[in-house]
Amino acid sequence: MSRRFTTLAAAAAAVALAAGLAGCASADADKPASGADGDVIKIGVVGKSDPQWPAFEKAAEAAGIDIELVDFGSYELPNPALTEGEIDLNQFQHVIYLAQYNQASGEDLAAIGSTQTYPLGLYSSKYDDVKDIEKGETVAVPDDASNQARGLLVLQSAGLIELKDGGSPFSDLNDVDEAKSKVKVTALEAALTPEALPDVAAAIINNDFVEQAGLTFDDALFTDDASDPAAAPYVNIFASRAEDVDNKTYLKLIEIFQTDEAVQKGLSESSGGTGVTVQLPQADLEKTLAKVQKDVADNS
Repeated sequence: MSRRFTTLAAAAAAVALAAGLAGCASADADKPASGADGDVIKIGVVGKSDPQWPAFEKAAEAAGIDIELVDFGSYELPNPALTEGEIDLNQFQHVIYLAQYNQASGEDLAAIGSTQTYPLGLYSSKYDDVKDIEKGETVAVPDDASNQARGLLVLQSAGLIELKDGGSPFSDLNDVDEAKSKVKVTALEAALTPEALPDVAAAIINNDFVEQAGLTFDDALFTDDASDPAAAPYVNIFASRAEDVDNKTYLKLIEIFQTDEAVQKGLSESSGGTGVTVQLPQADLEKTLAKVQKDVADNS
């Protein structure tokens, strides 16, 4: 999520499959990019106060690139803003979230650069061990499709629920086998799952909201494995409009984000050292998005 999402058999070979992402190179790809407002490149984020962003602004300035971070309080907002040209890039989501947005909206936003993969964690203010969660309790998961499916897979791996047919990146609440599950599951907006902790046994909380809730990443009772190659759909990305995938200034910004020491230090700090840096070739990232988007369409 920007920090954010298991064993994903259906997507394990995503990077290797040869599928193209629709889109074309910008005619002005060789020129410095102009953002939505003059020469300023606007980048949508969720969690502007995270320590990597001041470092990124400073590094971009040193490279002669003027950027403006636009902070959004909800995951539902940055992609429409990018589609409408209100911002020029965004960095908050993983591949599968973008694939689901494109499929639902009919848009063709592109995954232009990879950043990190983050484990998704289960947190509780009532229990210190996942094994202590009592039968019949309620656990909250995010309500957006991609994070809900991943959250359900985390709960299954933790032994709290059983998903029909073993679960997939497209599972939802209807796939929970209640008769075979230890807990009940409810879905809430991702930003509200931390607030629900006093009222539920535990909650899946996206990394963006962990520290805002006064928690640390070490507080997680259980997480998935962010370094698993099968987690390709959960690699976090910079997204652009399709016509901007070859924009040299945008690609330079992604290079800065991936390699600048201060930015990487900030990412480590903001994820409690849990993030795994990923530098996928752009062509592989496009193939991954195309494959996952096809899977989304097939499961719609």
